[in-house]
Amino acid sequence: MSNSKVWKLIGLFCLFTVLVGCQSKEEQLQQTIQESIKKADTELSQLGSALDNGSIRNAVLLKEYGSLLKKQQPELANVVDVITLDASRQGALYSGLSQRLKEIKSTYLIPPYEDTLHSIDLLREAAKPTLFSDALTDPVNMLADMSNGSLARVGAISQQAEGEGVGNQMVGNPNYGNWQTNSSGISFWQWYGMYRILGDVFDRVEYGSWSKRRKYSYYNDYGRYRYSSPKQIKTQSALETRTRQTYQRQGKQFTSPYASKKTGASGLSRSSYTPPKSRSSYSRSSSYSNSSGSVRDSGSRTSRGVSRGK
Repeated sequence: MSNSKVWKLIGLFCLFTVLVGCQSKEEQLQQTIQESIKKADTELSQLGSALDNGSIRNAVLLKEYGSLLKKQQPELANVVDVITLDASRQGALYSGLSQRLKEIKSTYLIPPYEDTLHSIDLLREAAKPTLFSDALTDPVNMLADMSNGSLARVGAISQQAEGEGVGNQMVGNPNYGNWQTNSSGISFWQWYGMYRILGDVFDRVEYGSWSKRRKYSYYNDYGRYRYSSPKQIKTQSALETRTRQTYQRQGKQFTSPYASKKTGASGLSRSSYTPPKSRSSYSRSSSYSNSSGSVRDSGSRTSRGVSRGK
């Protein structure tokens, strides 16, 4: 290669270096966000394909449990069909991730950018097949508890060993419902969308008693930050604060549902036991930093042939 060509290449390299160096921190963050969004898009699509072809272990088990339970208790067929939707792209768990990515795409140019990057990081973790399979233990165990003991829980101790508690595994998960506060200031769990049918089968759950006596669930104890949007976490934190203040005014003791992890989980992937990734600046500015770390589960208190009070 001639000296002139060498010097031209050196010149181009220097010009490229200068141009890159001229990028502001804001432009660099925006570029990083765009690249992360593309990766999240690909990974979420791959997760959908894995659900389609039966590669997610607990999605397959959820379908199997649903089929068996409908044969045992055909009167619960409609309820079972709704719960087993989580084994597909149409389920609330996968749809929730898709919706979060859609919202990020429409707002990623709005600061603070590090918060956006953290939100994408959490979503990408949630889209990992092993973690998503772990998250499906909640609907799987909900069907197990509805079977009167004929189907075993997965990733958790048995219903009998766990003992009494309030709610079921899907209570508290904003992918399926939310807490509605009545005129007396008391909050109750309200299923929404296609999950409203669960309100015809399961006992009504009051937030204060659930907060104090909630049992183990994957979402509440391990998956809350990965499977919730920042807005949903902020709403949970606000309800917790409001309820605590109400209890204090009434001279009653309030126990946070996220004060500590409930025992009983077993056989989860190593990723589930690893705390979500964090960014130092995010912890100072984000609404995520306003709520504490974990939660508990819910035992199935049901009617229409479904075991109650277990």
